[in-house]
Amino acid sequence: MMRQTLHDGWLLSTTAGPVPEHVAGRSVPARVPGSAHLDLLAAGLIPDPYLDRAEEELVWAHRTDWRYTLTFDAEAPEPGERVDLAFDGLDTVATVELNGRVLGSTANMHRGYRFDVREVLRNGPNELTVSFRSALEHAEEVERALGERAHAYPHPFNMVRKMACGFGWDWGPDLQTAGIWKPVRLERWRTARIAQARPLVTAEEGGAGRVEVHVEIERADADAGLALRASVGGREARAAVAAGATGAVVVLDVPDVRLWWPAGYGDQPLYDLDVALVRADASGAVLDSASRRIGFRTITVDTEPDEIGTPFTVVVNGTPIFVKGANWIPDDHFLTRITRRRLARRVDQAVGAHMNMLRVWGGGIYETEDFYDVCDERGVLVWQDFPLACASYPEEEPLRSEIEAEARENVARLASHASLALWNGGNENLWGFMDWGWRERLAGRTWGLGYYTELLPRIVAELDPTRFYAEGSPYSPGFPLDRMHPNDQDHGSRHEWRVWNEVDYTAYRDHVPRFCSEFGFQGPPTWATLTTWVHDDPMTPTSPGFLLHQKAEDGSGKLDRGLAPHLPAPETFEDWHWATQLNQARAVAFGIEHFRSWWPRTAGAIVWQLNDCWPVTSWAAVDGDERRKPLWYGLRHAYAPRLLTLQPGDGRLALVAVNDDDRPWTGPVRIERRTFGGAVLDTAKIELTVAPRSAARFALADSLLTPADPSKEVLVATSDDARVAHLFLEDLALDYDPHPLTAEAVAVPGGYRVDVRARSFARDVAVLADRVAPDAEVDDMLVSMQAGETRSFTVRTGARLDPAELTGPLVLRCANALSPQTARS
Repeated sequence: MMRQTLHDGWLLSTTAGPVPEHVAGRSVPARVPGSAHLDLLAAGLIPDPYLDRAEEELVWAHRTDWRYTLTFDAEAPEPGERVDLAFDGLDTVATVELNGRVLGSTANMHRGYRFDVREVLRNGPNELTVSFRSALEHAEEVERALGERAHAYPHPFNMVRKMACGFGWDWGPDLQTAGIWKPVRLERWRTARIAQARPLVTAEEGGAGRVEVHVEIERADADAGLALRASVGGREARAAVAAGATGAVVVLDVPDVRLWWPAGYGDQPLYDLDVALVRADASGAVLDSASRRIGFRTITVDTEPDEIGTPFTVVVNGTPIFVKGANWIPDDHFLTRITRRRLARRVDQAVGAHMNMLRVWGGGIYETEDFYDVCDERGVLVWQDFPLACASYPEEEPLRSEIEAEARENVARLASHASLALWNGGNENLWGFMDWGWRERLAGRTWGLGYYTELLPRIVAELDPTRFYAEGSPYSPGFPLDRMHPNDQDHGSRHEWRVWNEVDYTAYRDHVPRFCSEFGFQGPPTWATLTTWVHDDPMTPTSPGFLLHQKAEDGSGKLDRGLAPHLPAPETFEDWHWATQLNQARAVAFGIEHFRSWWPRTAGAIVWQLNDCWPVTSWAAVDGDERRKPLWYGLRHAYAPRLLTLQPGDGRLALVAVNDDDRPWTGPVRIERRTFGGAVLDTAKIELTVAPRSAARFALADSLLTPADPSKEVLVATSDDARVAHLFLEDLALDYDPHPLTAEAVAVPGGYRVDVRARSFARDVAVLADRVAPDAEVDDMLVSMQAGETRSFTVRTGARLDPAELTGPLVLRCANALSPQTARS
């Protein structure tokens, strides 16, 4: 197999649409893989699409047609030689021509395309053209032909196989991309090639591993004798390919393998699997080869009905796992800017917050190999949605065959990855049919049920039977829609969106789901990110640029309403920014602690969301410039392997100790009711005995739970591994010392150390270091300090600072300074 990449020398131009005069008629260098927006940006023809209100200036691109052209040198095919032009991904509605001959058309960015060019390729220069139509206009045409189907946002994204959030979402911009977004190459081969190598990997409890390598073969010579050879872990196996056959299986049994485990449960050993397609004659010549990295493990989801309903518990190597995770969206709206290093940083941030799963959400893409490789290496389980989200999808052509083709390609492509835990039919589509008024509007038309209950499970069963398949998220396993609501708390997975949209975050405690696969609360990006991209003067929650970077319906209003029961209305934008970030972190941590306290009844919490695709006010823990928001620190605390939390039960608070560790948690917990000034009013000691991977509840005496003055007291439980501080009232009613901290910062190698002392109880102490230097990052945040306590925070930065800046009132913050007493002090 000989490969010639075709990435250099492309030119881009527009061919139709409402193109501005300064762009029309221009031909600019194009980067491949890439997209039209990025090429125009590089040529200085458009502003950065993320800057201020530039998104509004680029609406013309929605209805523009584009042309990519390349002149490249090649040799004409030799006798008996096959030459294919292979595109791994085209975004999205395209016609491909070589030397003036149309090779074919595409309408799906989620799959690849191959064209046999033996009759077209010539010696010397060749002219390759890829012409892109407006994906929006294509979708509108399909909608007119098939009839309208309900969708959550204005554009008919459900009528074209393109990243749904590329048309705008409640956290993403409406910047509809076009371009050659994955690699393109010429491939030359003879006799036969490996069209697909699909290893199915399992492991037994005793440590024996098994790999079934299913290989699909494309032949140029139907009569050639072929064989397969595979090796892994020092074992080698061979299988004959039947005469004329286009597929075969080679099996390897590998004793004494090291098992692959999720983060927090063990190591992630990976093995190199090598597969070769060879001639069956004496030469044994290698015709083609493929390599994969695999991990030996067995993953399933327990949905066996119990006395409560239907669990949804991920089980790895026979061990039930409490899933601590986040939903994942494309990490940049412009996908081709996402590098392996960037993905590694993001997954490292997930692991750093004690996560063990990322859910690749169905409004995005099937991620690149880099993403799954990084998750394999770090032990982050992947819940993989098929890209079907928040809409009713026609089951007729031209969509049905495209959805089947992309599913087959990607299930096979991803089967080798140890991190891939389950396949999911789509996001909120079952729920939407039941509750969002779709049934009346559909009037009997198809809406996707056949995909979720027939087509997709059939493909997974055929191509990846080692993985669990879920019909949707949320869904109630084993029940048709007319027998059980898909969002029922006692069955399967649940989404909790009344919190944020309608009710206060304390309502998380109103439900005990079996598994919560979406829940979340908004907050603005870090100060450095916000002020880099938005330059409103003055900046307010309702200023034009800020609102363009706030895509949620009435988002700023919901932020204010979510703040109102807990914190006073801030008087400055700086205080509003900090208060809403703080409230976001508290809200999500409140939900996580509730869910974890119910393990094993509740078996997982996947927060919405880990990351952002641009600078925006959103539910993310890491903003669009890769900076960790206060929420990230809240997640790290709430997902800690050992957690102490105060939770209600039987009409009173109890101490719950959650032990997500393979060792028992034993030792004393000291419980104190203190004044904010530090006086101990009541105390007790509990001896913990919490089994591995379990939670235990401990009763507390009335004297601990009954403050003399609830506005001035705090209940603190402390062990060697964890601490929790419980307030008896909301901050609005607390008599905080508004200025409880003194601090000094000093330079240390790699940054600065900030030594903080509390003279009175200080809630949620934070060093917002990015306000001082864009690269500055603190090691911890949202730490509550008792009177007399000293705590050091480390700030990493390459900048040279005046250390005093790190202790300024807008950098060293806590909840106390937001209290009503501040105004009276």
